[in-house]
Amino acid sequence: MKMRTLGWTGAQVSAIGLGCMGMTGKYGPPDAKESRAVLARALELGLNFFDTADMYGEGENERLLSEILRDHRDEVFLASKFGFRPDGKGGTMVDTSPAYAKVAVERSLARLGTDHIDLYYAHRVDPMVPIEETVGAMGELVREGKVRYIGVCEAAAANIRKANLEYPLAAVQSEYSLLTRDPDASVLPVCMELGIAFVPYSPLSRGLVTPDFPDTGTLDAADFRRTLPRFSGANLENNRKLAAGLGEIAAAAGCTPAQLALAWILSRGEYIIPIPGTKRVKYLEENAAAAEVALSEKTLADIAALLARYPDVGQRYDQANLGLVNR
Repeated sequence: MKMRTLGWTGAQVSAIGLGCMGMTGKYGPPDAKESRAVLARALELGLNFFDTADMYGEGENERLLSEILRDHRDEVFLASKFGFRPDGKGGTMVDTSPAYAKVAVERSLARLGTDHIDLYYAHRVDPMVPIEETVGAMGELVREGKVRYIGVCEAAAANIRKANLEYPLAAVQSEYSLLTRDPDASVLPVCMELGIAFVPYSPLSRGLVTPDFPDTGTLDAADFRRTLPRFSGANLENNRKLAAGLGEIAAAAGCTPAQLALAWILSRGEYIIPIPGTKRVKYLEENAAAAEVALSEKTLADIAALLARYPDVGQRYDQANLGLVNR
């Protein structure tokens, strides 16, 4: 597995990371046995950058990772996040206050069964808490030895700058893919300027870049993709045509559509480290092999032309959740 340097830190992480969210829900029923196999196989393939969060499966995701960390802690560069908590009304709310940061990290450390988290993110920018206060508190966690590096998720360029002035950011995590290219405008340039790693989640557009994506109606009732605009109506029709075109380009390039999508992201800069999620070994192996795929200038031009031909991809979240991204 090829390695990349995490921003200014010097830490070496696998060029393809592993997003673990789907192992405990979100995309249908979890399969703990298969997820354990994925985690073990990831280490065999040289993937060391594992990404979780306290809210994934209400803590179950971190507990799942604790099993592999028990015997392989030194082999894993572990990322987790905080910032969502119960709102007392059956839902969740954003809370990245200094007080909650201290509570959340202790809970995560206990669930993960480790004494430190390598990369700790604020999961969202809290509209009620200045980002300087959030990262200031996270910096204290670094000084206490509970966290090695810090990052922010879904932050706009202005807030990245403010945060980085308060305490150096190692990484910014945001959605980025062939269908979600908003970070190109300002977030990627500011990360490159400041020496901050950019970590794309959902780099495969939650499965939409693959031509064999099923009808939304066939998804499990608990699969949250049912709520996303890209998976219905005219947007879905546009995205099916786009996926079919990507399939043709991938075939010509000698790779799978998923590998094409990941190789495209990797081609955007050495400071970019995608974390595709999966709960199946066969997809893990396919994703990992994308690190060896080199795209020609013609292939990149063909991708750009195809994206221009089918622009109506739709919003990545519903209106309520859109208000919590790119802040």
